[in-house]
Amino acid sequence: MIRFKLIYCVLPLALLGGCKKDSGTQETSAAKPAASAPATPAPAASAPAAAPGADAAETSAKMADVDWAMKQEEIKSDPNGEWAIQATASSSYNDAQGTAGYSANQATGVPNVDSYGDNGAAWTAKTPDSGIEWLDLKYPKPVYATEVRVRESSGSGAVVKVEVFDEKGGAHAVWQGNDPTKELNYLMAKFPKTAFKTDHVKVTLATNVVPGWNEIDAVQLVGTDQ
Repeated sequence: MIRFKLIYCVLPLALLGGCKKDSGTQETSAAKPAASAPATPAPAASAPAAAPGADAAETSAKMADVDWAMKQEEIKSDPNGEWAIQATASSSYNDAQGTAGYSANQATGVPNVDSYGDNGAAWTAKTPDSGIEWLDLKYPKPVYATEVRVRESSGSGAVVKVEVFDEKGGAHAVWQGNDPTKELNYLMAKFPKTAFKTDHVKVTLATNVVPGWNEIDAVQLVGTDQ
């Protein structure tokens, strides 16, 4: 009779112990083996107090995410901004043409890559880390340009030069240097208003600067009629 009572008491504890998930670690494909249940129940531990400043840090992180989302929406709806309608490139992955994944035309239109990483909805060169590659874009309306916004979606930070072209086809470098872009975001290349109207932008990358595939989701030209 005593033996049955012990089994009756210990079995629920063993079941409960097996169902508990460790919330402090990220799950991996190789799960840790479950620990055996103790012979006697341990005293319940009191809930740990929240670390000082934890709530403030979480709030700051949320606010940063909100600010980022608002900025993306502001850029998309900028009345002085326009998105490319035609594109060519030095090369494309798998020699993609037309509207195929990774083709130059994937960099036309509004941004449509929602998370950082490899995505066929963006343009990428034929091979990674090959050196100088370029993306050439045309826009629907010539404007006196003040900014070019390059939305990088994978391997960000590889842009080295941005050029705009005048009515006679002459190239003018409006930005050149070290690309600070991280993750899914824009390189904001701002410059004094051009003395000519342009509807043509060229973005040059050094793909060996940032290892792996360097992908561009969209490129916005910003300017005015006057």
